[in-house]
Amino acid sequence: MAGALPLEKIPVYSKKNPPVPGQDYSTGAIFLINKFKDWSSFDAVKFLRSRIKVKKVGHAGTLDPMATGLLVLCAGKATKSISQIQDLEKVYRAEVSLGSSTLSYDAETEVDETAPFDHVDREMVEEALSGHFSGVIEQVPPMYSALKAGGKRLYELARQGKTIKRLPRSVTVYETKILSFDLPKIVVDIRCSKGTYIRSIAHDLGELLKTKGHLSALERTSIGHFRNEDAYSPHEIGDILQNG
Repeated sequence: MAGALPLEKIPVYSKKNPPVPGQDYSTGAIFLINKFKDWSSFDAVKFLRSRIKVKKVGHAGTLDPMATGLLVLCAGKATKSISQIQDLEKVYRAEVSLGSSTLSYDAETEVDETAPFDHVDREMVEEALSGHFSGVIEQVPPMYSALKAGGKRLYELARQGKTIKRLPRSVTVYETKILSFDLPKIVVDIRCSKGTYIRSIAHDLGELLKTKGHLSALERTSIGHFRNEDAYSPHEIGDILQNG
């Protein structure tokens, strides 16, 4: 974007560099926020905007309400640099529940199908991840997504019981690592490119393992060099901005 500031020139406010009450953040600032579960990404944007008194605040990559973890919020002139952050690779910690699927591919909707999963072992999961979710992959966006068709969000059509054809998209999965294997739940770290639907990986993994699967929890742990461990919760940063 024209006029975008280089990321290295924008001050980053986090646990390593706390913000200061009353400072002028309109000149450009990045805030690392650890999003609460059930908050929308825009809830976090509104929360910060009201406390720093800057009109222009935006997030550099949304998180679904059920997800937690890192949101990078840009304020003032830093909003012109949002696309630079969106292009960075992401790391997610995904909890996949095998044996059941949902229409949204995650825990936001009720279980619609179940299937046996006792035949699945760790080696099968490792082979499925390395064989089908490694490198450049083609991924069909879920119906429950914010993509638009005919001027409407896909999730709006999905809630009306409608399904339309979605074209596959190329995304890149750089690395997967199983952190725990305790059926029916598997926890996997996934390092990937922008535009990757972790929900779709959970659903497709279940199909590959000849069972069902859905995403039961998700945390974004990093975006590029930004880390969730350095991020403040909204209430923490709100308290600092109010009381110092």
